[in-house]
Amino acid sequence: MRDRAAAHSDSIEIALATGDDHRHIVDILNDAAANSIASFATRPTTVMEQHDWFKQFSPTGPHRLLIARRGNEVLGYTSSQPYRAHGAFKETVEVGIALHPDSRGQGVGTALYRALFDLLAHEPVHVALAGIALPNEASVALHRKFGFTEVGVFRDYAVKNDQYISSLWMQRIFPVRES
Repeated sequence: MRDRAAAHSDSIEIALATGDDHRHIVDILNDAAANSIASFATRPTTVMEQHDWFKQFSPTGPHRLLIARRGNEVLGYTSSQPYRAHGAFKETVEVGIALHPDSRGQGVGTALYRALFDLLAHEPVHVALAGIALPNEASVALHRKFGFTEVGVFRDYAVKNDQYISSLWMQRIFPVRES
């Protein structure tokens, strides 16, 4: 992957997200907020409200935002962002992935994560963490496919649509890189 971070899989292009992609990412975020527990968001958001979230990503380094597209259609996105602000977590990233509802079950998530983890393999990342709202067998299976193992479950720690939500936390340890 080079500056553009492009890869192709069955006419799916994986690329670094640009400002032009932000509205499409927000559309995916808003669909998840309205129609699933995969996102803990309880109301729609805007590109402007997500400005600081978008700002944390860069074309290089461990904090990336990638999108999958077919033609002009954004199919989904994946991200690696800081886990916490403490210096002790500088080699830890939290990863996430979200797909347009029409893109699920078509290999888009696999293509996105393959591209992201290929990039992270060359960065100073020791561990990637993922929190998955339950139930979500597809997401759990995707993470296992990429070497994530279960760490534990936060039980009933969030409320959305008058129901308690639990999250499974998973981690992937990256091989130690030789200097």
